Order: sequence, then C-alpha cells, then structure tokens
Amino acid sequence: MRRSFAVLAAALLTGALAVPSASAADGDGGFTIKDPRITESSGLAASRQHPGIYWTHNDSDDGAYLYAVDSSTGETVATLTLTGVGTPRDVEAVSIGPGNQIYVGDIGDNLGGTWDHVWIYQLPEPKELQDRTVRATQYVVKYSDGARDAESLVVHPKTGRVYIIDKKEEGGHLYEGPAKLSSSGTNVFEPIAAVPELEATDAALSPDGEQLAVRSYFGGIAYDWNGGQIKRTGRLSVPFLGQGESVTYSADGAKLMYGSEGAGSSVEPEDVPGGSSESKSPSDKGSSSAGGEGEGGGFSARTGVLAVAVACAVLLGFRLLRRKG
Repeated sequence: MRRSFAVLAAALLTGALAVPSASAADGDGGFTIKDPRITESSGLAASRQHPGIYWTHNDSDDGAYLYAVDSSTGETVATLTLTGVGTPRDVEAVSIGPGNQIYVGDIGDNLGGTWDHVWIYQLPEPKELQDRTVRATQYVVKYSDGARDAESLVVHPKTGRVYIIDKKEEGGHLYEGPAKLSSSGTNVFEPIAAVPELEATDAALSPDGEQLAVRSYFGGIAYDWNGGQIKRTGRLSVPFLGQGESVTYSADGAKLMYGSEGAGSSVEPEDVPGGSSESKSPSDKGSSSAGGEGEGGGFSARTGVLAVAVACAVLLGFRLLRRKG
C-alpha cells in the first residue's frame, strides 16, 4: 500500500494530537488492539455470530491469517490460518456476508495497478472461537476497465453480492461482481457508480444493506445504497487516528467503528449518520468539505491548526539540528 507524504506526516503527528475520546472513556465500544502480531490492521468486520468480536488482518507480508479480537478486552481470542489459497500479496479488506461467510479482499496493488488480477478468499466463520486452520475458496478477480489499486470490499448482507471500490486520490468507482462468484474462472467486476472526491481506504454496508459508508485517511462520505446506484447523503464524522485504514458497522448497526494501522492501534466508534446532529449536515448536497482532501468530516479546523503548529515545530527542530551539525 502506497503512502503519501501527508499520510506519513499524519502518522508522525498522531501521538502529539492524540486526545482520549469520550467514547473510549465512556466504554461504549472503543478498544485497543493489543496483539503484538497485528501491526497493520487494514480491515475490520463485526461478527454477527459472536457479539463483540471483530475480525481483522494485517496488510502485507503477514501470511493468510485472520484475527478475532474481543472488543471488551482488545485481546485476540482466535487466529485463523487459511489454506487452499496462494501466498497473499496485499490483503486490504474483510467483510461478512449472508450465512456468516467471511470474505477477504487481497485486492491491493502496491505497484499502482500493474497486476492483471487480484484475489478474494471466502471461508465460513467458525462457530467456536479458537485457533484453527480453515480451508478457504479462492476467487480470481479482474476489472472490466483494467488493473487498479483497491482497499475497499463489501458484501451485501442480503444478496451476498461482492463489491469493490478502487483507490484513487481524485476518487474512484464502485465495482459490482457477478451475482455468484466462480472458483473455476475469472470474475469480472464492472463499474456501476462513481465515488468522487475520496481516496477510499475502506467501506462498509449497514446490516440491513441500505447504507454505505466510505472512508479515507481523514474523512468519509455516507450514501444510500439504492440498489448499488448510490446516492450521497452526507459526510461522516471520522476520528483522527493516524493512518485510517478500516471501517465497519457494529453488529447492531448503531455505530461505525473506525480503525487504523500501527502497533496497539485504536478502534473508535462514531454514531451512524442521522444518529447525531454532527454526523450529517442538512445543507450538505454533495459539496466537499473545507477541510483536508476535500473529503469532509473527521479532520476538524482545530485539529488542523494543531497539526500545522506541531509540524512547524518539528521542521524548526530539524533546521536547528542541521545548523548545529
């Protein structure tokens, strides 16, 4: 996964800007991933079969593993080792479909869209949470308009159809897969709707399949699903966690859970659009935010001022050190 200068700077500034959130203090769903093996949590999915459990995975160079994290403690309670698949290249997303089927998106392309195909893995969610080996089905995926980088995969909770959003700085598209994936042939995904003004790092469908949340590093946008012909409804309130790579609805659909990469990374809850007056602006008709990246929500003016101040201090420190050297 390629990182822009802004993202790297944000990661460096996270510690200086971190403020304990009300949600974490009130114990209403926020947690910290404690497993030292999980250093690049790049996807997140709430289990419907095991309340309070969230599935996650590392980004690259980790292997075919999934981790079940208990949100009440932040501890990993099960590690799944996937068999029946090749060596993962760039795992970026996880989603749960009908029948408690887990879908893993090995859809990233660190080379900027040069791989002619990517993969999706499907496996049943175990009824009992314990370390085990699980055989997965591997699907070959191509795009009708050529190779591309992507970090967002969602599975419709009613139909089981799989969708991918590609990752571009200027915005990408929502791609629809076949009605049923084939393990014996190539699955061609077609663009069906634009996802503008957003460099998508993850997305999530609500448990009823009616709402779509798409996030990037610093903001996010809410959509009505509308049968895949998505309609923008407002901006998402995205907490600033550094390199924000993941989002999922809580199992009851009341919260959006946001995560990030890094050792000991936090997962923070926010009300879904409509649940809080700050989550959705009545005047938002599709215009971009005045904040960072034109993506709206999450990266407030106050945080921006603090970020600039800290950045200036860091640059000044570097210059003084260079002069002394």
